[in-house]
Amino acid sequence: MTSLESREPMVTLENLTRRFGDAAALDGLSFAVGRGELFGIVGPDGSGKTTLLRILAGVLPPTSGDATVAGVSVRKDPEGVKHRIAYMSQRFGLYADLTVRENIDFYAALYQVPRREVKGRLERLYEFSRLGPFADRLAGQLSGGMKQKLSLCCALVHEPEVLLLDEPTFGVDPISRRDLWLIVHEMVGRGMTAVVSTAYLDEAERCDRVALLQRGMLAGLDTPLALMTLLAGRALSFQTDDSRIAARVLKGHPLVRSAAAFGGELHVTTQKEGAEPVLTAVLREAGLRVDAVRPLTASLEDVFIDLTSAPHAA
Repeated sequence: MTSLESREPMVTLENLTRRFGDAAALDGLSFAVGRGELFGIVGPDGSGKTTLLRILAGVLPPTSGDATVAGVSVRKDPEGVKHRIAYMSQRFGLYADLTVRENIDFYAALYQVPRREVKGRLERLYEFSRLGPFADRLAGQLSGGMKQKLSLCCALVHEPEVLLLDEPTFGVDPISRRDLWLIVHEMVGRGMTAVVSTAYLDEAERCDRVALLQRGMLAGLDTPLALMTLLAGRALSFQTDDSRIAARVLKGHPLVRSAAAFGGELHVTTQKEGAEPVLTAVLREAGLRVDAVRPLTASLEDVFIDLTSAPHAA
């Protein structure tokens, strides 16, 4: 398999910035996405995920900087970009009064898919979306998850070079989430490049690489495994009688980078290894009971909290 570093760039950002008035939705982003890569854009609401995808789709112009998608500049030729991509927004334009088949046929005609190829593409789309038995059902009568799968089929019918998905599984049931990701992996396996935004850190772990956004800036970019190993030896889990109070106690301590309550546990990342005895003493001095402390195998969520916690993200 070709390494990520040696793949032909299909999406390239160069100091990409977008402002709305005095507010910077994106602030000087620069990175590249390789051909056949499943690339995740991760961040909380307001971090710039949707703005970034709208710019890459040629829908929204950048304030400064540029991006190229399949070799086409979004600044110089936004219309040219649209012929190389499929963009599925959070509210993709399905027609409720058309059937599943009619919606896909409509988008095939819109993208000028040769008529001789439509049947074969429909069969492939039905196969991995499992929408075949519902071909004659009105789109307005589908469940939320089935609507998302139909939206994805409509986006894929012209077999784009780059697939842009804006939180495709938001509000979707777990089974449909799984099905949607299977479809995306299928297309990436065939060589398509996919850039997917998500607020779900467990979904981001499925990606080849992940860009972590915070306030429009890049907080981190690497493979999920490499990002998680950033915290090796510095991530701890404390079992206390009140994890939320414990988090407030440790935040701001010079040995602590981040502290957050996860259910009944307190997850802490430290500035250096060996901070456990000191932090345990701090919690006990604050009147909290510490029942156990263990090394934590960091999740992507732990990494994101660490990288975006003040003052490190400032």
